[in-house]
Amino acid sequence: MNKTDLVAALATQGNLQRADAQRMIDLLFDPDAGLIGAALRRGEKVQISGFGTFETRKRAARTGRNPRTGDDIPIPPSTTAAFRAGQALKNGLNAP
Repeated sequence: MNKTDLVAALATQGNLQRADAQRMIDLLFDPDAGLIGAALRRGEKVQISGFGTFETRKRAARTGRNPRTGDDIPIPPSTTAAFRAGQALKNGLNAP
């Protein structure tokens, strides 16, 4: 399912206009202006009970290797987004 499919499903199941469903999806998931991304940039966790948690994780600086030349290259520290599934989601995926 991609973003277009998600918008269509939300519009159908929520009895919404497609434009309204698109705005809702963008409000949550847009990387620049979305609520989840904004909270992660502030260093906050986003916990959705029964679904999961979005959070940031720090990666330390490390040394990598250029596969073409074999030379060592420095990789700077970074922050990345991570998602951890909640127990209810895990149980729902493994239900018979």
